[in-house]
Amino acid sequence: MRDRADLRVPTGIASLDPVLDGGVPPGSMILLLGDIGAGNSDFIRSSAIFLSKEKKERGDEAAPAGEILYITVTRIRDDILGEVESSVSPDLYAAMEEGVRFSDLSRLYFDASVVPAEWYGGSDILTRMQNRSSRENILGELSTILSGAAPGSVIYLDSLTDLATQADTPQEWKAFTGFLRGLQRVTKRWGSVVYLPLTRGVLPAAKEIEIQDIADAVTLFQWEETQAMRRQRTMYFRKFRGVMPHLEEQDLVKFGVRITAGGGFEVSNIRVVI
Repeated sequence: MRDRADLRVPTGIASLDPVLDGGVPPGSMILLLGDIGAGNSDFIRSSAIFLSKEKKERGDEAAPAGEILYITVTRIRDDILGEVESSVSPDLYAAMEEGVRFSDLSRLYFDASVVPAEWYGGSDILTRMQNRSSRENILGELSTILSGAAPGSVIYLDSLTDLATQADTPQEWKAFTGFLRGLQRVTKRWGSVVYLPLTRGVLPAAKEIEIQDIADAVTLFQWEETQAMRRQRTMYFRKFRGVMPHLEEQDLVKFGVRITAGGGFEVSNIRVVI
């Protein structure tokens, strides 16, 4: 029987991976459901930074076996890298700049909107009219990008909120959830890990629950009030196929979280849930 660590893809979060026996199972589609500012965006940036640093230092020996792919829906690469540059050391910034492949869907997203083309350097009027006629175009392009990623990759979609809020008719919602179900299935064949950050409370409760049901794992990031009347970020595993029994055996379900300048996203003060 293979060692459990051989069946894990690191998250890149040094304080979390040991708790998960080395990382998450390959083939996982993980929903990062978070309150605004509670840490899900910090999680994906820290994960991308430290995985790319590890691959830069160790080369092909480092996990993941594939590439590190960061897909943006409304933001541009320079915007993401600008945030990283202002918050981490130069060596960490260099690791992400060189080690992460970015793919940008923002032009297609805004072409299907009423946003003026000069705000984002958009397409000609005819192309914009064609794209406005079908919001499924962006899902088709996203599918092409995902299919082109190397097997065994770690993929971040920043963010699922941008896509979900555009599916505002029953037909569009059916297409969107069908896409997610297909992605959940094919991720197993690819052996990749896909992280999907979603802002909590933006969608109606029933839609939010449906997305949680589709995902292999649901990690909830939220703010809690402490006894000292201070707000504390926490991370809570609501569901994790294949991993939840291991966590519950050790009573490790909810964690305190902090965001630091040097370490990014960190798990601290592990909480035992009784």
